[in-house]
Amino acid sequence: MTTVLVDYDSGNLHSAQKAFEKMAQEVGAGNVVVTSDADMVARADRVVLPGDGAFPHCRDELFGRTALAEAIIDAVEVRGVPFFGICVGMQLLATTGHEYQETPGFDWIPGDIRPIEAEGLKVPHMGWNELVIDQPHPVLDGISSGEHAYFVHSFAMQVADPAQLLAHVDYGGRVAALVGRDNIVGAQFHPEKSQSAGLQMIANFLRWCP
Repeated sequence: MTTVLVDYDSGNLHSAQKAFEKMAQEVGAGNVVVTSDADMVARADRVVLPGDGAFPHCRDELFGRTALAEAIIDAVEVRGVPFFGICVGMQLLATTGHEYQETPGFDWIPGDIRPIEAEGLKVPHMGWNELVIDQPHPVLDGISSGEHAYFVHSFAMQVADPAQLLAHVDYGGRVAALVGRDNIVGAQFHPEKSQSAGLQMIANFLRWCP
């Protein structure tokens, strides 16, 4: 089995690579490869899409590599492989981003990406926050409300279907932390930087058979 972390020049993948390699070894989940090669994505058994920075930039960097974007879409929509979006990679699951300009996402998790409105609190939302589990999901096995995850973001997903909001945090209101449906899951936080809870989530994803 091969898990690919998609490299499209939209973030430092070193920490994510190390965390996924560690947990793949622990659970016997095969190889972890960082790649920008569309052919490797087309053959992958699992796809991870990280992302840091602005929504339009990440979208342009990914879809500017037409074959790579098409390979991801085919993997998710046609082959049904497990997919994990992280940070802006999670935001790209939405219908539309509203950072600087309206920008289309994959529209796999209907909703919008809009600025965090947290009166009296600092934005970006940066640091540790307590997860509140909204829906059971295999990726959340062994993880309970109250466990902490590490966030760095100024925009958040407003999820259209409450059933697709798997977990949230309280930051001046409910802020989407984990979303998902079918073979797709996305985390606004960085599981690779979220210590035991994040590593557990990565291990669960690597074992997940939707």
